[in-house]
Amino acid sequence: MFPNLNNLPVYDTTGVNERVKRFCSRSIKKSSKVEGLKLAMSMIDLTTLEGKDTKGKVEQLCYKAMHPHDVLKDIPKVAAVCVYPSYVGVAKKALKGSNIQVASVATAFPSGQSNLEVKLNDTKFAVDQGADEIDMVISRGAFLAGDYQFVFDEIASIKEACGKAHLKVILETGELDTLDNVRKASEIAMYAGADFIKTSTGKIQPAATMQVTYVMLDAIKDFYLKTGKMIGMKPAGGISNSKLALQYLVMLNEVLGEKWMNKNYFRFGASSLLNDVLMQLVKAETGLYQSPNYFSKD
Repeated sequence: MFPNLNNLPVYDTTGVNERVKRFCSRSIKKSSKVEGLKLAMSMIDLTTLEGKDTKGKVEQLCYKAMHPHDVLKDIPKVAAVCVYPSYVGVAKKALKGSNIQVASVATAFPSGQSNLEVKLNDTKFAVDQGADEIDMVISRGAFLAGDYQFVFDEIASIKEACGKAHLKVILETGELDTLDNVRKASEIAMYAGADFIKTSTGKIQPAATMQVTYVMLDAIKDFYLKTGKMIGMKPAGGISNSKLALQYLVMLNEVLGEKWMNKNYFRFGASSLLNDVLMQLVKAETGLYQSPNYFSKD
């Protein structure tokens, strides 16, 4: 069902900035911080999306996903490993026996500049290779031209091609210009069948920000109140340190509540975040920071 885009909230940038400042000012006690760090770690989609990716690099990333820090006890594994479709089979084999999902970007990622047939084939190939989750990009050009029905229909077609795989819809918020456009794109994606909505490809700046994430969380809340359906959220790009990740979790809890505080409904699209979380957990356990050289480079 195509959404009604005429009666959406209008976002005041100053007001959103003030709301975000409040989330960032919350005090977190040490015990809660450790639990928050572990929760953030369990929500990470460990990602490699480079033209220079190789079979060996993907296998190494999968090993790290399953063995983030063998000395630290009682820490979770990450939620997923995200790769290009051509490496889904490699990741699926490397992660066999774990409960870590294999996610794959598709639909002419990151530009989305291709026709529907190519995008559908891209999606089906990734699913056939074993992808549990598909991260698609919307056609930002069509959206900015006002062709919202085109964007809706394309997402719905990709959702059908996903079969049992979950669909994360990337809005590329850095190209949508305004918070009101972010809200509008969120509505289109959710009503078209997205299981998650995601901020960014990580290939342009700005990528994820707390401001656009707040608007998307607000859209998810309203969608849930109207439909009873829980939609997941994935900020991606630029979330590289633990302090920022904890601020995102504070915002998630205060906007959407406890039911969303798990990897089934919230993910971080990140690679460098994992090492920083591990450094903070080592510090909490030993009182000392380890050198970054003790952690593998992704």
